[in-house]
Amino acid sequence: MKHDESSHDRLASYCGLAPRNCQAGTSISSVTASRQGNKRLKNLLIFSCNDLTRTEGRWSDYYARCRERGMPHGKALKTLARKRLKVTYAIMRDRVP
Repeated sequence: MKHDESSHDRLASYCGLAPRNCQAGTSISSVTASRQGNKRLKNLLIFSCNDLTRTEGRWSDYYARCRERGMPHGKALKTLARKRLKVTYAIMRDRVP
């Protein structure tokens, strides 16, 4: 199986964490989060990340940086969930702890 960035993107899309692209002519922009995907899995990821924001360490630091850049709470949580999913995917793919 080929492992590349598109594999992670497909997993994020399945989980409902991929942005929805809007296309007008030749322009493509990511405007909002997709409402597609596995809603239960998406909620599980986002709610678990909500708890991570209250801990000390890597994940709460990443959340704080997102907020410092002006992201609202919900968008920062989704960004954190996607980052966490990417790390989880890499651990499973590379079979390392």
